[in-house]
Amino acid sequence: MSTPTAADLPTGQDDIQSPPPDLTTVFPEIAALSEAAHYALRNGRVPQTTIGLMQLRAWQVVGGTFHSIGSTRQLRAAGESEARITAVATWRDAPYFTGAERVALELAEAVLAPNPFGERVSDELFTRAAAHYDDAALWTLTIALGQFYLFVPVVLVGRPIPGRRPGTNHGS
Repeated sequence: MSTPTAADLPTGQDDIQSPPPDLTTVFPEIAALSEAAHYALRNGRVPQTTIGLMQLRAWQVVGGTFHSIGSTRQLRAAGESEARITAVATWRDAPYFTGAERVALELAEAVLAPNPFGERVSDELFTRAAAHYDDAALWTLTIALGQFYLFVPVVLVGRPIPGRRPGTNHGS
């Protein structure tokens, strides 16, 4: 017996559409921009698994269920264990992550979580990140977060419906 995937599960909202029209019909160039960023992130400086774990944590922080499900699906397809995928939400006390992965997860939280009391990426965090990553890898992590953040407003405003394939969320 196989476990159903998110795409197989009914949303209970089959007649609901996301409010705005599909972004790619208004700005078809966005697909090329996204693909260019994805290509740049495959430079080999940071393992794709680390980027995937960081992006899953980022979607959890901002509350993007649609993309959290997609990130989870991609990590499974890459062979990640259910324990590691599940533990991303509680990575600080989970024994499943390397030091480099931990600092990437912390960096994602630092950049994305509101901090009304000052800087988000402290000197101490940067120093720990630099101990695991060279300059090119640090920029790769930074660009991964930037590419991710490009789509945060799209998700928060567009509200894609979890369980639906991209392009099937919007009305006319």
